[in-house]
Amino acid sequence: MKAIAMALAMTCAMVLVGELALAQTLGDPTRPPAGFNLAVSGAKAADGPPSALVLESVLIHPDARSAIISGERVALGQKIRGLRLVRVEGAEVLLLGGGEQRRLKLYPGVQKKPAAARDRMPPGG
Repeated sequence: MKAIAMALAMTCAMVLVGELALAQTLGDPTRPPAGFNLAVSGAKAADGPPSALVLESVLIHPDARSAIISGERVALGQKIRGLRLVRVEGAEVLLLGGGEQRRLKLYPGVQKKPAAARDRMPPGG
């Protein structure tokens, strides 16, 4: 009986060690996106054409607003690729610069519909 208990304990120990090794290779799904740092004091301004900017996250705090745009944290009033971040809303930001206005959305393929339009839709569709 002792031999069976010892074999069972060894098997459990090996499984536990294997699980720990697997867990160390996985990334943390709760880790903030790259560029997320609330203590940033200056913008990372990169000169160049304002193309391929992607809004990745919107950060709204009681005393500050910022956004993660193409991997960089940009605070309200700071510049990215020559464009100044002038508005941060729930799911979009507004960038201005050189007479250009660019609106970036978190979910560019999603369009909101008024509640009345949703109410007219048939159930399930």
